[in-house]
Amino acid sequence: MSLRAARINAGFTLKEASREVGIHHETLAKYEKDSGNIPINLLNELSILYQIQLDYIFLGKRYDLIRTIRNKSKIAT
Repeated sequence: MSLRAARINAGFTLKEASREVGIHHETLAKYEKDSGNIPINLLNELSILYQIQLDYIFLGKRYDLIRTIRNKSKIAT
């Protein structure tokens, strides 16, 4: 699951979530697009806030996740 999907599933807006973890909303938006370089302490805070285990959060570019999902669905059919 992407960071954006985790946030939305937890019921937070971008500004609400960023306020909760003490960062600017544009910084969180940047990490939602590419979480490959997110600091581990921030990732831990977000996983607690969103109530999702770290193992379920996709780390990398959002478009890579979309591409991976599409490729897996093509293989399944």
